[in-house]
Amino acid sequence: MPVEITILAWGMILLLVHIFAAGHAKTKQYGAKWNMGARDESLPPLAPVAGRLSRAEANYRETLPLAIVALLGVVLAGRTSEWTALGGWIWLCARIVYLPLYAFGIPVARSIIFLASLAGLLIVLWPLLGF
Repeated sequence: MPVEITILAWGMILLLVHIFAAGHAKTKQYGAKWNMGARDESLPPLAPVAGRLSRAEANYRETLPLAIVALLGVVLAGRTSEWTALGGWIWLCARIVYLPLYAFGIPVARSIIFLASLAGLLIVLWPLLGF
């Protein structure tokens, strides 16, 4: 099995971590009744950490399709290499580091790590662009 598929599988585990971390923080603030309900009521703004976890989850969900296309694309096109594997690992590791940086409100390092994750995706996408 290509390593890019393994990276994607770990990326899905990371998605679950994002979902549960944000959900736990929201439930801690709003209560279990809110979590199990229809969530139709108006609520006060999220506390800082819960808000950051929620925004980190949204950011991950926004960029995850790019990773899926890139990583599956190189596998389906038969363009995998040591570089696409390296780019995938850079993306995944950067995204793992990104979550706690965002949760703790560390601004500059978080942005640098985000850019590193994008660089990893570009490394993976490069062979699909015909270069």
